[in-house]
Amino acid sequence: MKPRNIVFTRLAEDGAARLGRIDTPRGEIRTPAFMPVGTAGTVKALYCEQVRAAGADIVLGNTYHLMLRPGAERLARLGGLHSFMGWQRPILTDSGGFQVMSLSKLRKVTDHGVTFQSHIDGSRHLLTPERAMEIQAQIGSDIRMVLDECVAWPCSEQDAERAMMLSLRWAERSRHAFGAPQDQALFGIVQGSTFRHLREISARELVEIGFDGYAVGGLAVGEGQEMMLQTLDYTVPMLPEDRPRYLMGVGTPDDLVKAVARGIDMFDCVMPTRSGRHGKAFTRFGAINLKNARHADDPRPLDEASPCPAASQYSRAYLHHLFKAEELLGRMLLSWANIAYYQELMAGMRAAIAEGRFADFAAETIAGWQRGDIPAL
Repeated sequence: MKPRNIVFTRLAEDGAARLGRIDTPRGEIRTPAFMPVGTAGTVKALYCEQVRAAGADIVLGNTYHLMLRPGAERLARLGGLHSFMGWQRPILTDSGGFQVMSLSKLRKVTDHGVTFQSHIDGSRHLLTPERAMEIQAQIGSDIRMVLDECVAWPCSEQDAERAMMLSLRWAERSRHAFGAPQDQALFGIVQGSTFRHLREISARELVEIGFDGYAVGGLAVGEGQEMMLQTLDYTVPMLPEDRPRYLMGVGTPDDLVKAVARGIDMFDCVMPTRSGRHGKAFTRFGAINLKNARHADDPRPLDEASPCPAASQYSRAYLHHLFKAEELLGRMLLSWANIAYYQELMAGMRAAIAEGRFADFAAETIAGWQRGDIPAL
């Protein structure tokens, strides 16, 4: 068998925090990495050039949304998602399982797969592990995810175990359907809600099947940060050290720092762009709500030290005005500023791990958020 073209290399460690690199035919992914979410083939309100200039090496596409619109077969005819959206660097696609659970109507789960109605037009669809692999191949993603069932929180131990065991059966079928393409990778997803023994079973069986990377799924679904971190404390050590570890759907800047401290390498979340569209900016001073009246006469930028023009070249008064006037530019600028801040945070963590000062970096960063924004004079 030829060597794989997607390879993870650990470059440094500082405590449990890891500095690494994932080499792919479309370019390297520096880890810890935050993947901006391009749900429907776009990181909302941003050009691909802005996403790349902010420091992102990889974006995430969503199988559920793309299979419904524009359709996987159409994407394949048009050359795949990279060409379609104009992003020539790596793309990871999730399997669609979470969106089927959270968005679709009349969902019916069986061992074969999940039948659901589209939230867009009510059309019926069947998503199986094999179909999830086929769709992601048509999309052309560099990293695919197995199909899994994610249960909401809180849930009973019985429901968590049923979904976890089903996800394991689907993971094995996904692995078989994936085959052995040399230029793509497949990640397994550890499930089990907040039940330690279920996470242990899930991790052990997934490692036995064998994947290129391992995700921790089923978190950030309502359990709160403390319980999420407790789950990571015992789940991450169960995963192979020589493979990337991906925490799905997380989260706030504080979540990222504390999860990296526990050995997580990859993240995705809609939070930076969704918050930006609603007037919230993430900065080294913490979160700032630009809709608040106190910003109406503030001539200062969000952060004069930021390398992002959206954060350093527009006054808070102007940003406040844009949201009061419901101008689209306000959403664009804050989405840009937030994506840039997330990438700046990841770059800071990578540098700190390389220099053996991650704990100090984390403490200083969190202290800056806790001090908060400095009011205008």
